[in-house]
Amino acid sequence: MTDVNAPGDDIPLKKIISSAVADLQRLIKAQVELAKLEIAGSAQAAAKTGGLITGALVMAGTGGLFLLVTIAYVLVALGLPVWAGFGIVTGFLFLVAVILGLMGRSAAKKITPPERTIAEINKTKAALSGSSSPATGTLPSSASD
Repeated sequence: MTDVNAPGDDIPLKKIISSAVADLQRLIKAQVELAKLEIAGSAQAAAKTGGLITGALVMAGTGGLFLLVTIAYVLVALGLPVWAGFGIVTGFLFLVAVILGLMGRSAAKKITPPERTIAEINKTKAALSGSSSPATGTLPSSASD
């Protein structure tokens, strides 16, 4: 008498593989859905935070303007003409703008592309295309450490 549920007799390999693929597809869909839900919650919190920070920056900017007007009037109260008090404050603002602009330009020149990421993407492309060496212009893996 043979066992009806003997291993390998009752379920063909093709059916097992298709079932595994279907399970994997459901798992991936569920993970994507979970990610969407988490991102939606994070996005709402980020939007609220962004609004609060924007409001704070607007208030700080307005306060900064009033402070500059106050400084100009203090200079007038110290005996300078009105045009000179406001001219000094304006000149100071332009000087700060030039200094910040030069610092920003200097910092922008130091920005480099993501070389390690580009190298890894090229390695992945090479591996998937079946070629034995990564594309030219990439960093060797020892240089990325």
